[in-house]
Amino acid sequence: MNDSNFNWNAAAFFERLTGLNRFAKEHSYRFSSVSSLEGFHDALGSMTSTTAFVAVSDTSQGGLDIENTPHTRRVKTVFLAKRHAVDDMKARERCMANMRELFRQFMSILILEKTKLEENDIFLVPRISFTEIDRYFFTGCACAFFQIALDTYTDLSYNPDEWQPE
Repeated sequence: MNDSNFNWNAAAFFERLTGLNRFAKEHSYRFSSVSSLEGFHDALGSMTSTTAFVAVSDTSQGGLDIENTPHTRRVKTVFLAKRHAVDDMKARERCMANMRELFRQFMSILILEKTKLEENDIFLVPRISFTEIDRYFFTGCACAFFQIALDTYTDLSYNPDEWQPE
């Protein structure tokens, strides 16, 4: 499997968006890199001065599809979090609405990025779900995530030079 086409850096992309987006700045979002959902949970616990953040997991899921046109898929996870008063469900809903708006704005730029990726034979999977995390995941903080899947062609042509004779 050749991953040389997977040169899209999701963490750098969302770090740049977080820094350039007016809505993110107005609502004090900061960027962080984490490893998995557990890393996201740990980052929430260590937040002392940050009230909101965008975190991209530095790990990704992946797989190979050998039917039709062989391709390799990589999935990157982006977490969003915004603090609110403990047990204040109205404040939590305002935070969720805030994160939904940030997600919408990020997606408006991702549409443009999709064209750039396709020029390099990297294809963004068009369905991107926004998942709100249960309120008991972290007290006093609304959390959500979305995942971005990218596909690239994988050459699965048999090459006898790669194999020793039996």
